[in-house]
Amino acid sequence: MRIWPRHLAVATLALLACGAHAQQARQAEPQRPVLLSADRVWTGDGAPHAGWSVLVAQGRIQGVGPSDSLAVPADVERISLPGKTLIPGLIELHSHVLLHPYNETTWDDQVIKEAPAYRVALAVRHAADTLQAGFTTLRDLGTEGAGYDDVGIKRAIDEGQVPGPRLLVATRAIVATASYGPAERSYRPDMEIPYGAQQATGIDEGVKAVREQSSHGADWIKIYADYRTGIDGSTRPTFTLEEMKAMVAAAHITGRKVAAHASSDDAIRLAVLAGVDTIEHGYGASEATFKLMVERKTAYVPTLTAPEAIGEYFQKHVRGGSPTPAMQQAARAFQLARKLGVTIGNGSDVGVFTHGTNERELEWMVRLGMSPTEALRAATVVAAGILGKPELGALKNGALADVVAVDGDPTADIAALRKVGFVMKGGAVYKRP
Repeated sequence: MRIWPRHLAVATLALLACGAHAQQARQAEPQRPVLLSADRVWTGDGAPHAGWSVLVAQGRIQGVGPSDSLAVPADVERISLPGKTLIPGLIELHSHVLLHPYNETTWDDQVIKEAPAYRVALAVRHAADTLQAGFTTLRDLGTEGAGYDDVGIKRAIDEGQVPGPRLLVATRAIVATASYGPAERSYRPDMEIPYGAQQATGIDEGVKAVREQSSHGADWIKIYADYRTGIDGSTRPTFTLEEMKAMVAAAHITGRKVAAHASSDDAIRLAVLAGVDTIEHGYGASEATFKLMVERKTAYVPTLTAPEAIGEYFQKHVRGGSPTPAMQQAARAFQLARKLGVTIGNGSDVGVFTHGTNERELEWMVRLGMSPTEALRAATVVAAGILGKPELGALKNGALADVVAVDGDPTADIAALRKVGFVMKGGAVYKRP
């Protein structure tokens, strides 16, 4: 009873903030053509170009090139960003806007104790923080017990009611019956507790879940191909190959792609054979399985920051210190996948750690061997390809006008992404110096 008034007060303040954000979002709508000029322009490929500008009108890029070569309308608004580099809006392929760091509140307590309205209020703030950090598109992979609330958040952003990245949502996600959390063994057997995803057993229930989530607004389908269901708590496959094939087929026939949570080699291989489009985490993949992913053109989203965050919360890991075994396993998988030519997209599992600090994943990619440019491509051109959205991830004629400016040159120092000074999404300015 003592907690309820505090939650009500927080929710009220969040809703008031939403109103302020809504006003900001409406004011950000583009009015006239804009010419963006900075020290450098990185288009999504090659090296940055000095002396270039980007012309934006009607929400799309109308020209990119040397400043003196662009046909600039007389009524253009000129925005000069000295000392900065213009880059495409960044893409995050694995987020959870309805979660917040587990050192603040455990996952179980978020799912069981936090009211959906409270979680939505927090998610609105998370979305705003993420946009301010230069991430203009998120693939949000599951509400973790918050039903279809991601669909409502996406609508509010799309309508300009609140600011946030462009969302592609997976709604509830699909798990094998009694294989996810909150774990039944942790609570009294007569309790009915909220579940973190939609449960399914067998082909019929799996296909039904795909169709139900699709009808409620899912852009992607997420399947948990494994979880900690072994007798000793080890990670084991949870769906059979036939079950996953049926769910993938049901999704693909509607034009939706499928992401598979999978960290054990057996489950990763089953998911790839079933035809999923992306593997999330993939920490335990073998060389043979990564080669199969190359053959099947299955993309890999490594979520390197998540094990670091878990290590900090629960294993006394100090950032920059000796890696935990889970971090070592994640690093091994990432480096092996890169060596073998697996398509790697940027996805961090943000929500496990603080929203708006998504750039940590790109710093990990560079730390483990990628060049800064390669990491930037993983969060722009490559990520757009994984999403099947060629209008995203590049500064080119006709692309959606998602443009970000950072201090310095991120192709030389990826840490420049920490210093975002300008954000445009769809031609609307959400942050300026």
